[in-house]
Amino acid sequence: MFARIAAMILVVFTSTAAAQLENLTNQDAVLGLKAALEKGTGVAVDLLGKTDGFLGNSAVKIPLPDSLKKYENLMRRVGMGKYADELILTMNRAAEAAVPEAKALFVDSIKKMSVQDAKGILGGGNTAGTEYFKRTTSEQLRAKFLPIVQKATKKVKLAETYNQYAQQGASFGLVKKEDANLDAYVTQKALDGLFFMIAEEEKKIRQDPVKAGSDILKRVFGALK
Repeated sequence: MFARIAAMILVVFTSTAAAQLENLTNQDAVLGLKAALEKGTGVAVDLLGKTDGFLGNSAVKIPLPDSLKKYENLMRRVGMGKYADELILTMNRAAEAAVPEAKALFVDSIKKMSVQDAKGILGGGNTAGTEYFKRTTSEQLRAKFLPIVQKATKKVKLAETYNQYAQQGASFGLVKKEDANLDAYVTQKALDGLFFMIAEEEKKIRQDPVKAGSDILKRVFGALK
């Protein structure tokens, strides 16, 4: 009897949620989702695209590549820790310099989202929008983001720092310079960090659309409560 009642409640709840979504106009759905993604992107860029945006945030801080990280403790023990520190610093600074340039790319991608996609995302999980965004735009973003990272790493002389680090490691037979493409590595880590922060913002908006402070967000995400 209890199982039957529980099943009936679930059906009613699901039907109600579906009806609420159906009551949203196409414009509501699209505007609500775009507002959420643009808000999340803006916050993420503001948080990451500044000094220590990556370096000072343990959730997104870029560590040494695995091919080098496993030797980090040994390098520090033999007095070469400063090379590891310099490399970590320059990688994170490169990401911080590149992130502000990503905002326009995200906004452009958001504009291409269809009405059906928007409604599907609204009915999805807490990070459905971010996951859709990552799934459909990652390669395009990477292609456009990589040159920005390359320019940033060149500006802070990342390649020079890495070469110095790798040469020191090579003298111990520990590191091969061809083991890692640092520009590609930093690009991926920067994108990972950006998507992570956007996902965190999306979850906040879904959980408390009133606090988000936008009428369209309140109306659209509030209907899903």
